[in-house]
Parts: sequence; structure tokens; C-alpha cells
Amino acid sequence: MKKSLLTALLLSTSSMATFAQDNTAICYNCPPEWANWGTQIQAIAKDIGVKVPEDNKNSGQALAQLVAEKANPVADFTYLGITFGMQADKSDVLTSYKPKGWDKIPNDLKDPNGKWTAIHSGTVGFMVNVDALNGAPVPKSWDDLLKPAYKGMVGYLDPSSAFAGYAVATAVNLAKGGSLHNFKPAMNYFKQLNTNSPIVPKQTAYPRVLSGEIPILLDYDFNAYRAKYKDKANVVFVIPKEGTIKVPYVIGLVKNAPHAENAKKVIDYVLSDKGQQIWADSWLRPVNEKAISTKAKAQFLPDHEYARAHTVNYQEMADAQKVFSQQYIHEVK
Repeated sequence: MKKSLLTALLLSTSSMATFAQDNTAICYNCPPEWANWGTQIQAIAKDIGVKVPEDNKNSGQALAQLVAEKANPVADFTYLGITFGMQADKSDVLTSYKPKGWDKIPNDLKDPNGKWTAIHSGTVGFMVNVDALNGAPVPKSWDDLLKPAYKGMVGYLDPSSAFAGYAVATAVNLAKGGSLHNFKPAMNYFKQLNTNSPIVPKQTAYPRVLSGEIPILLDYDFNAYRAKYKDKANVVFVIPKEGTIKVPYVIGLVKNAPHAENAKKVIDYVLSDKGQQIWADSWLRPVNEKAISTKAKAQFLPDHEYARAHTVNYQEMADAQKVFSQQYIHEVK
């Protein structure tokens, strides 16, 4: 009798574990404090019943782990800066999936074979906690950040690892007259910035800006607007006068994913009208720009400010990334 009861309990526990697994989709690089993934994850669980555990990797760390686990994948889908999405495709860790509404997505925002699809984009600039500036003026240009008044105040994500950091490096490089084949201006800029004691974390530093630990973070507009309008911090977003870039973030289905069907549901959801609305209400530029409400649009900087933000050839940006990272590590880091 005891043996039968034990067997029944074990079977029940096994069934519960199977059920728990069945409603899960493991994401690499879905940080709750980044791009408001926290809200998106909650909506996914509520609306389609799929649990997506939070994950605080950056794009580089996510890709490295996907490659390391290639023979026995753990992740089901991944969220990456577009150049890392292209690298993931080359590393053969993604598989084809064309989500619902595929035909409506612009060709330059999706892989033609469905290996990755852009879900939203952001514009690089300065996220500034005005209260933490100790009386210094809000910086308006890349050159301003080199001034002694901002010593120890400027932060940026490690550009040899995090896509946001690489996007910042690309933005300042182009603003300083460089190209996707010549990153010397960026190297010179970061060397100069080093004399101002910058803070260079690997992961998203959003809470450190709110606390004032990092008064100026080279980051995306959506994080600055979130700080201002959701967290009610005295934060402003600045598009540097010399210019900047806007870049997409993409999502992709992992090759041989353990929970592929759940991952497909998640990908469909974040590209659905509801999912795109969540991105738009979090001040991201969704792939479906019709999802941007009048209220959200009014909270962005004016269009004439965004005229200084440019697109680039993202494939060339991806091709240059490895060489850039090696150069940055050797010359700056």
C-alpha cells in the first residue's frame, strides 16, 4: 500500500513537473529592467499562459551561451541587438520561424529566411539624471562629456560585450567622422573619455541612473522616457548635436529549442497588436509604428530632434563588430 502510494506521488510530481515545463519558454536576454521586458513578460503569462523567466544577460553573453549549448540547447528563444542576431544566424544557433504578420514587416527589419525578426528599435543618446549633476549643465554633445565637469559621471555599457555599448560606439564613431570600416575616431574618443573616469558595466544600468550613481548613461531613448514618465525621476533624454543612430532589436527561435511551440507563441505575441502596443507604451519604436498612441508620441522629443538620428547598414555593422571588439579591448579596455 505504501509502495503504491509512493509510486502515485512520484507519478503525480513527475506530471506536475512536465506540466510546469510545458507552459515555459526560456529566453536568453530578457532583463525586466530593460525595454520594459518586465511588463511584457507579465502580459505574456496573463494572455497566452506561457511563463518566460527573467534573464539578465546582455546580447554578447546570450550569444556566447547559445553557441556553448548548441549541441544541447537550453533556451527556446532569444532577444538580441540586430548585429548579434545576424551573428547568431551565422553561428547556426537559430532556426527559421516566420511569425504572424510576417508580410507586414519591412524587409530590412527581418531575415529573409525567418531566422530573426525585429520587434522594436531605439535611438542612442544621453539618459541624464539632472538631480545627480551637482549643478553641472545638461550635456548637449559628445564633446561635452569630455569636460572636467562630468568627471566620474558618465557611464556606458561595455561595447565589447553588450550590443547597447556597441551601438553607442558606432554612434560616436560616425558622429566623429568615422565609418563602419574605420573605428579610429571612436577609439580616440573612448581614450579621451577614460581620462574622465567613466563607469563601464556589462549589463543594463537603469537602476544606477535612477539612484544617481551614474548621472549620465549613454543609452536609448526608451529607458530615459521610462525613467521620466513611469518612475517620475528628473531624467531627460538628449540626442547629441553631432548626431546619433537608431537601431533595431530582434527576436529569434533557438535551433532545436526544448519548448519551441511555446517560444513561437511568445514571438507571435510580441509582434501582435497587443504586444506592439506594450512596446509603444514603454516608449520603444515598435515595428508596427501604428501601435504608437498619440499620448506616447507626445512624450517623445520632437521629430526635428530625431532628424539627427540615422539608420546604418546593419549587416556592415555586424560584420565590423568582431574587429571593433578586439580593437576596443586592445586599445581602450
